Amino acid sequence: MTGFIEVFRHMSAVQKPARGVSAYTLFVNRPAGRLLAALAYRVGATPNQLTVLGALFTFPALATVAWVRPGPGMSVCVCAALAVGFALDAADGQLARTQRSGSPSGEWLDHVLDCVKLVTVHMVVLVSFYRFFSLPDPAFLLAPLLFELAAVVVFFAGILTEQLKRQTTTPAPASPAPALRAVLLLPVDYGITCVSFLFLGSQHVFLSVYCALLLAHLLFMAACLVKWFRELR
Repeated sequence: MTGFIEVFRHMSAVQKPARGVSAYTLFVNRPAGRLLAALAYRVGATPNQLTVLGALFTFPALATVAWVRPGPGMSVCVCAALAVGFALDAADGQLARTQRSGSPSGEWLDHVLDCVKLVTVHMVVLVSFYRFFSLPDPAFLLAPLLFELAAVVVFFAGILTEQLKRQTTTPAPASPAPALRAVLLLPVDYGITCVSFLFLGSQHVFLSVYCALLLAHLLFMAACLVKWFRELR
């Protein structure tokens, strides 16, 4: 037990910076990932194994959304599996930093699975809307497509911007206070999208929550694209 505590404390000291992440990632996902990473370290697992394990939680849960009629029990299971998958996504990086075993192939695998996840999560919502929901208007079928567009554009543009910034010495612009920023970023955190599936069994509630998160993502995408373009000029 002492060994586990020592590993856990060491991981606490090698965390990524808190800047630019939401309160969910900071106070829920990273601590959960740290616990899982410490357990993985103790049993000799590798970061890539955690990445694959995260996928084994995430993608069966997403398949369930597409093929099973929503209900209370199903919603809780899907939400829990997605949350664990997201925590494992944080754990693999923490384990790699602790073991000093990070590699380009591991980072590639992690980012590819993240991209597939971002596409699939909204694809299965579209299928569920079409198969199981009594939508007030067929136009609501566009919501998952727009959500997917916003999520993928922000994902790709964010990585591209980070790579291009490494070629410049442009100072970072001023940003809101960390606490305020962490709260403002909550609606666009993938973890909150995972939590939204808790309401999948109640069609009207889920549709309302999903569309609210969609609006937040569209606004976030627009703001980020303008901000990143200006920073790179």
